[in-house]
Order: sequence, then C-alpha cells, then structure tokens
Amino acid sequence: MNDFDLYDKDSQAIVFGSQVNAIQRMLDFDYLCGRQTPSVAAIVNPIREGQVKVFFSQHEIQINEYRTLQRAAAEHPNAHVLINFSSHRSAYATSRAALETDSIKVVAIIAEGIPERDTRKLIALAREKGKTIIGPATVGGIKAGAFKIGNTAGKTDNIIAAKLLWPGSVGVVSKSGGLSNELYNIVALNADGINEGVAIGGDRWPGSDYLEHLLRFEKNPDIKFMVALGEIGGRDEYRIIDAIKEGLLTKPLIMWVTGTCAKVFTTSVQFGHAGAASGEEEESAQAKNEALREAGVIVPDSFDTFGDKVLEIYEKLKIEGTIKEAERPAIPRVPLTLTEALSDGLVRKPTNFTCTISDDRGDEPIYAGYKISEILEKGWGLGDIISLLWFRRPLPQFATKFFELVLVVSADHGPAVSGAHNAIVAARAGKDMVSSLASGLLTIGPRFGGAINDAAIYFKEAKDSGLTPREFINSMKDRGINIPGIGHRVKSVQNPDKRVEILSDFAKSNFPATVYLDYAREVEKLTTEKRGNLILNVDGCIAVAFLDLLASGDVFTDSEAREIVNLGYLNGFFIVARSIGMIGHIMDQYRMKRGLYRHPWDDILYDVKRVEWEEPGE
Repeated sequence: MNDFDLYDKDSQAIVFGSQVNAIQRMLDFDYLCGRQTPSVAAIVNPIREGQVKVFFSQHEIQINEYRTLQRAAAEHPNAHVLINFSSHRSAYATSRAALETDSIKVVAIIAEGIPERDTRKLIALAREKGKTIIGPATVGGIKAGAFKIGNTAGKTDNIIAAKLLWPGSVGVVSKSGGLSNELYNIVALNADGINEGVAIGGDRWPGSDYLEHLLRFEKNPDIKFMVALGEIGGRDEYRIIDAIKEGLLTKPLIMWVTGTCAKVFTTSVQFGHAGAASGEEEESAQAKNEALREAGVIVPDSFDTFGDKVLEIYEKLKIEGTIKEAERPAIPRVPLTLTEALSDGLVRKPTNFTCTISDDRGDEPIYAGYKISEILEKGWGLGDIISLLWFRRPLPQFATKFFELVLVVSADHGPAVSGAHNAIVAARAGKDMVSSLASGLLTIGPRFGGAINDAAIYFKEAKDSGLTPREFINSMKDRGINIPGIGHRVKSVQNPDKRVEILSDFAKSNFPATVYLDYAREVEKLTTEKRGNLILNVDGCIAVAFLDLLASGDVFTDSEAREIVNLGYLNGFFIVARSIGMIGHIMDQYRMKRGLYRHPWDDILYDVKRVEWEEPGE
C-alpha cells in the first residue's frame, strides 16, 4: 500500500459494535468491486463472543466476534482499520485503545457528541503515533473500487450510480457525510468518478482536516484534480490557501464554502454541525470563498454550478491528455436477500408450511377467523377453543360440552397407569417438569390411550360396512386383533365404570342420534357373555360417542369424519387430558420430595404395586 493511501483493495477492518447491516453493505461493495477477501476481518462486541453470519457474494460466511479489541487485533494482525460504532459515551476509550494498538493505523469514529477535550486528546495521540483519525461525527470514507467504511455512500444502487465500483480521477473531501455523497454523485455525472472520498466529520475538532487529505490526494498520481466542500465557521480553509501559496497543492482544486445565507441573519447562526457557526467576518462563507478564489482555487458562483465546474475541469484535463478514459468492466449483480426481494415484490416464495387455524400477524391472535377479544366477549370456553383450533369451525354447544366432559373424565386414572407412573419416576429422579411430562406422554399408544382412536376406526368400519355385532366380533377374532375399547382390568358388568355411564348418558341426552354408541352397546352384550370384564371401557365410549358427534347434523361431511378419525384427532383428547393429570402427579412428587406443605390427603399413602401396561380385549 502506498504511503498516501489510508486503505486499498487488500485492506481489512475490525468493526467495533454489532452493526450487521453496515457490515453487509461493506461486503456487498467488496463483491461488486471484485475483492477476493472480505474487507471485514472481525467484530468486537463486548456483550458476546461467537460468529456472525453474513453474505459474501452469493455465499454465507461467518465473521468472528470477540469481546475485546485486543483479542480481535491479535487474531487478525493484518486488519489495520478500526471502524468504531461505539456510542459517544464510550467512543473515547475504545478509540484510544485502537490508537494504542500497533496493528491499527486508521480509526474511523462514527459517533457524534464526543466531548471536545476527549477528541483533542485523541488527535494528539494519533499525531504522536503517526496514525489517522476520520471523524468523529462521520459516515466515513471510501476508496473507489477498493474499500468502503461502514455505510458510506449508502445502498448498492447509489454506489453503482455514483461510479464507485472503479477508481476515477477525482479526490473528494468534505465535512458532511450527506453532502459528501452528493459530491460523489455530482462527480459521477460530470467526470469519470472519484478515486477517494472522505467525510472528516462535522465536529469543531475533527480528527483530520481538509488539508491532511488534500495533501494525500496531491501525492496520489491517479488523482488528477480535487473537490472540496467547506462550510461556515473555523479557519481550515485558510490552511488550504497557505498550502497553495507554499506550492504544496498544485493540482486543480474546486471548492465551495456553504453557508452564504448566514449574511441575511442579524445574529450569529449555528448550522447543522458543531463547527459550522458563523463568528468573525473571516469565518463567513463569503470571505472564505473570496479568499479561495484569490488563491487560485476554482470557486463556482454557487453550489448549483458546482457540477459545471467539475465538468469544465474534467474536459480540460482530457483534452490535455492528463486524464485518459478507461474501459469499465461489467457491473456484477448483488443478489437480493429474500426479505428484500419479497419487500420489492420481485419474487414469490412458497410457504414452508401452511397453517389454516391461527394467525398472529395482527394486533391480536386469531383462531380460525375469530379474534381473541371476540372469543372472550362470547364467553367461549375450552371446548370452543378445541373446536376452532382442531376442527377449524365453531361447533354446536353439545359438541363443545362433550369435549370438556371428555377432558374431565380422562384427566387422571391414578398413579398406577403407565403414563402417570413414568411421569412420577422421572419427577422423583429430579427431572424438570417438561422432561417428566414428556416421559409420561411417550407411553401413549395402542396399549395406553391410543385405544380411543383405534376403537373409532374399527367400530366405524364395522358399522358403516353393515356388519352385525356378532360378525364384527368374529371378524376381529379372525384377524387376531383384540377389539380396542372393549375390556377392563378392574371394572365389569357387576362393577360398572362410572365414567362410561356419564359419557353415555350425556350423549343420549344431548346428541341428535347415538347410532355408533348403540352399536357398541350391542357388541358389549355379546363380549360380556364370554367374560364379565369385557365391557365397553371409557376409551371405547369416548370413541363411539365421538363418531355419533361427527355424524350428527350437517357439521361434518362423511369424508371429513373419516379424515378426522384417520388422522388421530381422538388421541388428542387423551393427550390433553392426561397431561393435566400427569402434571398434577409431577407437582405432587415435587411437594412431597421437598416437604413444602402438608394436606389432609397426604395421610393417605398409595402403594403402587402394579402398572396397567395394557387393558384386556376380546
């Protein structure tokens, strides 16, 4: 790298602060310029350490993220630029640390509002170390076709329009980041583009001034003329005049000092930047423009004619042969991210999965077309929510009440059944709530809980195909399959299951018809002739009552009913219900293990001597 360059096509930076968007813009610029290595080597983030995914060309890469600058610099000694996105509260300390790091040669300080005393300390340290500061209060700088600091020059479309993908013939320096971008576009419209541009920052004490950068441009043989934009306040422009008189600046310089409107005000005016305040007469824009013109600087009549002067000098140097137009390579295309493409309406992205039951994109969640507030206003309960989220429609009250009844009678069956037993064992082993519950739920299947859905499948198949109860029993026997939903270890004809009576009575009293329940009762009469405990159990009763619910009225078509049964909806009731009971057992174990409190029921000890791994069947 030449001594007059701050950075070139091989330069790399360390970015202080988690500024992924700015980093991505730098890497997109790298890709457009044909860089082989990313311009960002590392990120410093005091909060975390790890890796950040970004795109370089069409491929994702990972940039290392470190907690300290010292570690980042040690791991990436070739990175000689620090782009400091620290806040104004910490920018002094982080910038000072960078200046004291041997491998860092250029520090760009983005933050504004840093105390002037701290900035002057940084300037003194930079001079002592022979290093360069850009800023504070800057957007940064750019070396066309080579390296860009942070968000300089904005988005990709503006970078292309401003001809920043290849080096031109013009060196640009200004205080304002926004106006520097304006200058890049003016130069692109009227010349072959810039070679380098710097926004030194709008504070009263910039880390580097106009003259320092103009002197670098003077030494750069690829820069044929220079453009600068001054502003009201301060005396930096007079240093440029002195350098011209001393012969240090010989290349054509086009410069305009903004703030000429200040003369219409009767008092001193503070413009946007801290350093842009009219004071003495010599610091006025008119005085500076006149002094620059007298020193041989090309000063336009107003900012409106700035582009005309750029074109005039460019054409003159072309005629003289100082500037030779070069062929520009084809501009590659930066692939859009999917988010950008979708936002611009350029692509159609198929959904990863489709959800037809809920939507949380608005102000409040929506269940099957009903807002949560609307559901609460209607006073709907758990059964109604199941109807919306499981069946995608509101169901009649007899159906929603049946759902809630199923949950009540199925919530628990004591600690001996396999699901509760497993949940208890896991809880006693010190597992957390979710792990203990999952242990219990994993036992649900054909021998525990899953009988509900199997019972619905076989009873529906038998009844719909016109088999008599006897034919159904014989067909299952021929297939070697116990009838799901028939049989109980404890309950029998003499000791009926109260839950079956409750469910059966509800269905008889509330359902339009109970065809499947009646069919199951006929099957029960035959099976109990063989053995008294081959009764219709609670799983079977839930199944056949549910079939009657599906067949009632015009709520479901026959194909929808078959789909609901085949997809395993009924087992969902068992999962929800038994989750309630299992969580109760888990909490019970936690209480007893920790001795948090006693309850009269704690005096009743339940000795678990058996586990119901399966229920008998015909």
